[in-house]
Amino acid sequence: MIHFDHNSSTPTDPAVAEAMTPYLFEHHGNPSSPHAPGRAMRAAVDSARSQVASMLGVSDGEIIFNSGGSEGCNHAIKGAAWAQMDKGRHIVTSVVEHPAILNACAFLEKFGFEITRVGVDSNCMVDPDEVRAAIRPDTILVSIMLANNEVGTIQPIAEIASDAGVWMHTDAAQAVGKIPVNARELGVDLLTLAGHKCYAPQGIGAMFIREGIRLEPLVHGAGHEQGRRAGTEPVANIVALGKAAELVQSDRSGEKTRQQRDRLQATLQSELGDTVVVHGHPKHRLPGTLSVAFVGKTGAEVLAKTPEICASAGAACHGDKPFVSPVLSAMGVSQELALGTVRFSLGRHTTNEEVERAAKMIVSAAQ
Repeated sequence: MIHFDHNSSTPTDPAVAEAMTPYLFEHHGNPSSPHAPGRAMRAAVDSARSQVASMLGVSDGEIIFNSGGSEGCNHAIKGAAWAQMDKGRHIVTSVVEHPAILNACAFLEKFGFEITRVGVDSNCMVDPDEVRAAIRPDTILVSIMLANNEVGTIQPIAEIASDAGVWMHTDAAQAVGKIPVNARELGVDLLTLAGHKCYAPQGIGAMFIREGIRLEPLVHGAGHEQGRRAGTEPVANIVALGKAAELVQSDRSGEKTRQQRDRLQATLQSELGDTVVVHGHPKHRLPGTLSVAFVGKTGAEVLAKTPEICASAGAACHGDKPFVSPVLSAMGVSQELALGTVRFSLGRHTTNEEVERAAKMIVSAAQ
């Protein structure tokens, strides 16, 4: 199989698996326990926290661990809302956010909060001026993703954050491990990431909460994670995320991945001409993301004829009613092109041979 679905989930890096294995079979104990095994587990958690903090350019005390991107996004949205109810009940986000953001915002609307969802252009880019115009005296939070999971467009978060004047959150799940991410340089107050998007296992994530920001906990209980997220820490997974963060800092595969993505895109355009349409920003895009529409075909048809390739369709047919990606719809992509869209997402371990072999199969399938 050729794994061209890294935006859905990356494989666990062998070095990450090796780092976490001792904490599955050799080391035991609750990291909150005062005895020697417990202290050893606590030391492992603290070390991983430092690794994640270093990757993001922040201090150790500004990092908490959680179960992944969806929990982190819910904590950012709901935690900020409950913590600032006395200041206002208005939140600004975009129409192309992950469902973890959009559904959390929809949930808050049931409790009297108002949500402004700004649009995007045909490249899936948010206009900072539109975000700025949406901010009101009662706005308490702006949440815009750093990179879009479907088409890879990278948003101008630093520009948006500099003008926000309110708490700023960014969902960086798709960006971490693919491009450099520094929370200080972005100027955000809250940042969330998912381990399984950056070569750690599924079920672990982390959140940056800028010093001085006080969120209402999403999970209440004992005083784990500085009282911000209750629940005994999953040490093996945390160690894995720490190692993944360490690898991200030494990873120089981004340019290689970009070249491979560009080679795949160029081959499809050369062989198929104007029967392929590329989605996403031509320049400000994740290096491994290629979202393309096959004119006159459906994405499901193309994938069915290339069973050796793991990729994602941009739309699906449910009975007589096609379900089109809300992201593609927000970009103004026609239903026909949306139904014909496939997202190929390459990663750290993708080889040139895989790119060449996949390109031939995709061209054959589309023809």
